[in-house]
Amino acid sequence: LVEHYIRQNNTIDIYEEYFEEEEEDEEEEHPSAKIVNVFSDPNEVTRMCTHLSWHPDGNRALAVAYCSLDFQDSRKDMSIDSYVWDLGKPYTPELTLKPSSPLVILEYSSKDWYHMLGGCYNGQIVYWDTRKGGLPTEMTPVEVSHRDPVYGVCWLPSRTGTECLSGSTDGQILWWDIRKLSQPSERLILDITREDQLQKALGVISLDFVSTMPTKFLVGTEQGVIVSCNRDAKTPPEKIANIFRSHLGAVYTVARNPFFPKIFLSVGDWTARIWTEELMDSSSIMGTKNHSAYLMDACWSPVKPAVFFTVRSDGRLDIWDFLYHQKEPSLAFKVGPQHLWDPHITPGLCHHPSVPCPQVSNDPLLSVRSQDNGQIIGCGTKMGNVSLIKISPGLYTLRKNEKNLTSTMFEREMRREKVLAEKFRERQLREQERLRARPEEKENPEEVFKQAKADFFSNIKEEQRRR
Repeated sequence: LVEHYIRQNNTIDIYEEYFEEEEEDEEEEHPSAKIVNVFSDPNEVTRMCTHLSWHPDGNRALAVAYCSLDFQDSRKDMSIDSYVWDLGKPYTPELTLKPSSPLVILEYSSKDWYHMLGGCYNGQIVYWDTRKGGLPTEMTPVEVSHRDPVYGVCWLPSRTGTECLSGSTDGQILWWDIRKLSQPSERLILDITREDQLQKALGVISLDFVSTMPTKFLVGTEQGVIVSCNRDAKTPPEKIANIFRSHLGAVYTVARNPFFPKIFLSVGDWTARIWTEELMDSSSIMGTKNHSAYLMDACWSPVKPAVFFTVRSDGRLDIWDFLYHQKEPSLAFKVGPQHLWDPHITPGLCHHPSVPCPQVSNDPLLSVRSQDNGQIIGCGTKMGNVSLIKISPGLYTLRKNEKNLTSTMFEREMRREKVLAEKFRERQLREQERLRARPEEKENPEEVFKQAKADFFSNIKEEQRRR
């Protein structure tokens, strides 16, 4: 009897999905954003927010590097401290970091959450164990450190979680182990002529390293060149793998796409551009238009493969979704602390790029970082304020097939760039063959002079007749 009922029960699949192909209707939502908090430099003499780093454990805190990058800025009573802010306590820093020199960059370790790495204005590398307070746990001696400000530091994946990388405008990339900061474990001179000469080295202004490509890293330089490096190469010149001539000025940001590591983003001069490592001799595969203001920083969305954020020197945050709009940002947001307390301004003022930006604040934005869930964006200004901006769900919710569609878009643009590069090479070859086939004719200087004289007087007579 029991067997009869068991068989009867199994004749119907109670887990069958009747509407598997049916999708929920997605409401068309206008992109929007609002400022939810602002952290201000607690000192009277404010400094620039040069870099942001979110705490790896649920983004519960934000580390901010404060430093004045203005040439020979020697204002009286200017602090050299940087701070860690608790998101729930915007008025008082959770931890005050006290380096030997102002911090240009500051990064949490994704493996050991209490470890922080900083790059100083005087070239030193500083390491903190935040459980021990705000004084540095260890720092590099000045004589073996960089000679210029350190603009890039990265934690490297290792068994111990103690290895790191630093880059500076002195043209050097140094490898360190925080257990022994008395000497760098390895050194690379960024000389793209591959002569390994420091006087020919390019200044490092940005670094990018991802754990999915443990032997490779990207370097953005002051001279507008992006260099792809391979640590596993045998000799220093061989470590400089590929060179991308990208921007007219300094490359402030290089960042690999978190979904497609061979695709990377760069920011410099007035544009943001997207590149692929599969095309060595070509230009970027995609990019924004030239803006009226400098772009200062950018980062990818951690949750949507075609979304990235850029900040500008006129105080505007642009949110781009290249899967839907490539000529204009999906959302342009004017960042300013007035949003929080001015009763005449709607909190979180945002607008479509076709609508002119209200002049709420013109403080230049210097840094931008997104939380791991993509919901809140941190933006640091030149005046020492960090605004936390919450964006609408459509800008951080991954839709069905979005990753596949983005991959198809990048592949299409790569094919297009390959075709254009091939046609350009063919045209160059045809031009060279035409020049070789044409017999050389020796010009008579007297005839050239007579012809130029005749053309000159002919133009004058023509102009006189016209008047």
